[in-house]
Amino acid sequence: MSRDLREEGPKLQTNVVLIVNDIYKHFGDLEVLKGISFSIREGKTKAIIGPSGSGKSTLLRCINWLTPPDRGRILLSGVEIGSSTIPIAKFRQQIGMVFQHFNLFVHLSALENVRLCLRKVKGMSKKDATERAIQLLARVGLSDKATSYPAQLSGGQQQRVGIARALALDPKIILFDEPTSALDPELIGEVLGIITDLARGQTTMLVVTHEMGFAQSVCDELIFMEAGKIVEQGPPNALLFNPTQERTRAFLGKINELYAHGSGE
Repeated sequence: MSRDLREEGPKLQTNVVLIVNDIYKHFGDLEVLKGISFSIREGKTKAIIGPSGSGKSTLLRCINWLTPPDRGRILLSGVEIGSSTIPIAKFRQQIGMVFQHFNLFVHLSALENVRLCLRKVKGMSKKDATERAIQLLARVGLSDKATSYPAQLSGGQQQRVGIARALALDPKIILFDEPTSALDPELIGEVLGIITDLARGQTTMLVVTHEMGFAQSVCDELIFMEAGKIVEQGPPNALLFNPTQERTRAFLGKINELYAHGSGE
């Protein structure tokens, strides 16, 4: 049975889009997530930072049920995913996903990659879906690349097609799994610029990232994860410049050291 947000207690507000409550995930004997809990309000952008192997990507996959959690609850606009009569596919239509390695259909043009979900999921006519896809490509600065195939696009352009595709279904939240980590350094800015514009437009987003400058300037809150747990979370300036946990300080110190030597991600 689905549950209303009111069951979660007075501390939660009615504009909460996503609730992640005590999520655990194992792969064999390996415990990847160990009781993760947080929420995101409508129009907010939250970033997850932390070392590789801390469970960040697995957490995103649990949220959209590509990898169902072993324990815990995930609620989207007050409805619990995985325990209601609503098919999982219906929830996924409301949770956009932008992948690290783009995941575009290589045999389809940029326009066709975006148009496909409008045709298959929303049932739009080819004409209407084409018009909408053209609008979305324009939104991410790719009006002139509609007929180009992924192999003809730079990594940054491919990722922008991925963002347009995620926007196509008007999701309640978009999940970004390290959207710039597969890009050459000179292409990172163009993708972060699109995400920044979405944040300014109050698109609700959860972003796994190593880009600390972006996290500081764009996000409303940061979560630092390690070894499947949330070590610390809070406003960007507080967490980045005055962390309360020694492990957070050590991680940020290492990041600063890498950037100082010109090898930051």
